[in-house]
Amino acid sequence: MNKIDKRMLEAVADLHEIPQGAFSLRKNGESTERRSSANIIIEPKKDKPGIDITVKAGTKNESVHMPVIITEAGVNDLVYNDFYIEENADVLIVAGCGIHNSGDQSSEHDGIHRFHIGKNAHIKYVEKHYGEGDGKGDRILNPTTEIYMAENSFCEMESVQIKGVDSTKRDTFAKLEAGARLVILEKLMTHGNQIAHSDMVIELNGEDASSQIISRSVAKDDSEQVFYPRAVGNAKCKAHVQCDSIIMGNAHIRSIPEIAANHCEANIVHEAAIGRINNDQLLKLQTLGKTEEEAEEIIINCFLS
Repeated sequence: MNKIDKRMLEAVADLHEIPQGAFSLRKNGESTERRSSANIIIEPKKDKPGIDITVKAGTKNESVHMPVIITEAGVNDLVYNDFYIEENADVLIVAGCGIHNSGDQSSEHDGIHRFHIGKNAHIKYVEKHYGEGDGKGDRILNPTTEIYMAENSFCEMESVQIKGVDSTKRDTFAKLEAGARLVILEKLMTHGNQIAHSDMVIELNGEDASSQIISRSVAKDDSEQVFYPRAVGNAKCKAHVQCDSIIMGNAHIRSIPEIAANHCEANIVHEAAIGRINNDQLLKLQTLGKTEEEAEEIIINCFLS
């Protein structure tokens, strides 16, 4: 790997070298390295680009890393990944995509991920998106996520996009059976003329299913953000949707949380807030010797942490 590859892997997957255990690396639209472990099997799809990841029943304290990096201009990559998390498994999945574009053509990665989570299984999924490069070509990332949760399963998803992505369209769809619990944390920052849209539909279909959706975002300069989460209660269930945003410069933010109850014991709550950085916080930090720019950076980093 060259210096750019290593920097991108560190940015999107916190990797300084190829990790031990299950691992899959995709670069510039091609699978370059793939390794299974005793309990986590990674196999290439036969009919389309992508992989199938199977975590065997009862697997504990294991992880799989599957970063994607693009280091050339003009790449248009589409990949399909299916995750099969068998009963009683507990696994950490670290994904993410980084684009280094120093050319005049756009580079794009569209990932379609489907999670099939078995009974009593636990999964934590971490996905980071990052862009860099001094070219005029756009850096585009469009993730689609489908989540199918069996009884009493648990899924925590953390999605982070902090820098350098010119355009992103995020689509998330989930179905929860009885006792299933889904937690989604989305952290996002846009600047310049960047655009970020996030659509979610969470269906709580089983008794005592629950979901918590939290979005924290910062929009700077002339960037645009739209966040549209929908929680649908079709049984006795609980859901909470929270959208908090900081707006700066000439940015535009739309936050449209929607809740729907189709059962008399569906308990669903939403809240949304958009505002500027608190002046009192700025002044407090400036009295401690920070410049206005340094104070803003501290506040934003704490907000997105």
